[in-house]
Formats: sequence, structure tokens, C-alpha cells
Amino acid sequence: MAEPILNDISHRRFNLLRGSWILVSPHRNKRPWQGLQESPTKTTLPEYDAKCYLCPGNTRANGEQNPKFTNTFVFVNDYSAVKEEQQEFHPEQKPGSLATRLLRAEAVTGKCYVITFSPSHHLTLADLTPAQIIPIIETWTNLYAANLSPQSPLAQVARATTIPPLTQGDIAKPNAQYRYMQIFENKGTTMGCSNPHPHGQIWTTTSLPEEPSIELEQFKKYRREQGGANLLVDYAELESKEKERTVFENGSFWAGVPYWAVWPFEVMIVSRQQKRALVDFDDKERAELAEAIAEVTRRYDNLFETQFPYSMGLHQAPLEGSVEEIESSHFHIHFYPPLLRSATVRKFQVGYEMLAEPQRDITPEQAAERLRTCGGELYRRKL
Repeated sequence: MAEPILNDISHRRFNLLRGSWILVSPHRNKRPWQGLQESPTKTTLPEYDAKCYLCPGNTRANGEQNPKFTNTFVFVNDYSAVKEEQQEFHPEQKPGSLATRLLRAEAVTGKCYVITFSPSHHLTLADLTPAQIIPIIETWTNLYAANLSPQSPLAQVARATTIPPLTQGDIAKPNAQYRYMQIFENKGTTMGCSNPHPHGQIWTTTSLPEEPSIELEQFKKYRREQGGANLLVDYAELESKEKERTVFENGSFWAGVPYWAVWPFEVMIVSRQQKRALVDFDDKERAELAEAIAEVTRRYDNLFETQFPYSMGLHQAPLEGSVEEIESSHFHIHFYPPLLRSATVRKFQVGYEMLAEPQRDITPEQAAERLRTCGGELYRRKL
């Protein structure tokens, strides 16, 4: 249990997933939700927008036409951050030179997808029922399986658990074997989302990105030091017992504010048992993951009665990696929302956070308590 004194004094907390520290200063903001009193925001988007690049049947920016999809739709991003084909780059090596020693670069190739969550232009994850979120999880699963290395320990599992296609779109195998797949969603213009139609992105790259790489090293370290134990299995078990930072839980998942959370209302969804990646889940577990996602996103919107912005991302086993990397991996989802006091007051990572270490004003326990009280019907349905 968190010591009560930690609600009153400055202190640091250790981030198990990054091996780093965060400063907590709760005395700066004893009552964090006493900010501006905002009126509830009303949904004004139409169910269909003829000018939207992501609505069924519409023409996208590159001139291609979307099909009349009924649940999810996947296509290769028209403006991909990485591409499958590009000019080759081989850095010049001059042994002994300062440039070779200090200036390093490497080429990265990959494939980027867009996935629409629903044909309806005005529905976000918070509006969708768990049953409506399941096809999204199944599409994520199929994309992950289609990109897995045949040599991965997960490949045999993937062949047995891949779901019959529920989507129209481009999920063909890539022309190369990529190292990692990052599935994520940016919700709201605050987080840089350029189209309000509910959608996420999937980037596959030849490199293992920094954040999942750092976490994977911590997983491997814990596994070695604790005789094969899994860090997040142990953590979810502890949090489920303590309850202080729990927002929602069911038989397969724990969802709550991490002990080391950086963002005010940051949430992590963790599988209770070790699940290396999406292909490890059965039908029941996919349904309970959908329930956890629905609960978290609905509580977010209810908190300040607004379309709550966030960046959300899945972390799981690499597409290609060593047996140790795959077996040390643990599926979890991060939600990083910027709002602090109200629908318009945000937390910024500036000054001390950028130059020293992350800092937060309210404790994770206070944030979790606030989110626990926001369950129930989505506020927009009561307007």
C-alpha cells in the first residue's frame, strides 16, 4: 500500500518498465480537479461526412476509393512515415575519424497502415460497445500474424489462432521481414490527429523502436534475476490486491494508473497472465480486452465530460527476435492523456521535465480514485 505521507511530500518513484525515476509533487495540487468548470461538450459530428477521407465509399487523398466497409477497414497509409522501398544508404566508414565515431545513422524501411475502427464518422472507442471493439482487436491480431517471422516461436500459435478476415483492405504480407509492429491511436487534435473519423495506425519497421526496446531489456533483466518470473504478471497481481491504483479489472486484465505514471491520468492495461502478443489470446480474452478498452476510454470522456484526448499504444513481442526476447515479452497497452484540471487545462512536459526528469503534481492513487468514480453510462448519451 502507498504510504499516506506520499500524498503530502515530494518524492521520487521508480519506473520498472524504463529503469528510470519520476518526481511527484502532490503538495502543488491538492485538489487537481478544481480547475475551470467546463460545460459538457456535445457530439456534433455527423454519422457520415462526404468530405472525410476515411468514411465508407469516399475517395481518399491519393485518389483511391474506400469500399463500403461495415466494421473495420485497413489500407496502407497514403503518407507513410517509412516505406518498403527507398534509395539504399551505406554510411561511409573512415576508421579513426571523429565523424565515424560520433555521427551515426542507419536506414529504416517498413510499412505503415491505417485502420478505421468503425464506418460511423462520429463514434470513438468510448462510444463503442465491447462487442464493437472486438473486430478492431481481431484486425490488429491478423495484421500482427501476417507480419510475424516464420522463425518466431509465435508463428505456430499465430497459424492456429488467426481469425477469419473481418476486414476489407490491404493486409497482404510485406515484401521483407520487419522487426517490430507498433499499433497506436492518437485521439483528438490536441494529440495531432488530423481526421476525426475513429482510426488508428500500425507502423512496422526494420528497427526495434526505443520505448519497447527499453521495456524489453527490463523484462529480460527481471526474468533473469527472479528465476524466470514475469515482471508484469507480478505487478498486475500486486496492484489487483492493493486496489489503490486500480481503475477497472476483469478475469484477464488489470487496468489502472501505474505507480510510476508520468501523465496525470495515465492508464495501463496489463494481461494478468503472460501473453506475449495478440496471437496468444483466445476468444474470451479478446472479449475481456475489448471490455477493458471500453471501460478506460468511456471513463476518460466522463471525467471532464469531453472528448478526452490521448495517445494509446500496444506493446508486445517483436515480429522477429531471439527466443529470450519473445519469451520475456508481455502484452500491455499504454494510454497517455495530457489533460490535468479540466477539458482545457493540460499538463505540458517542459522545463524540469525536459531537462531533468519527469514530474507530476497529483499522485497516481488520487488519479485512479477519480477515474474509478467515472464509470457508468457515457455522459453524451444523457445530454
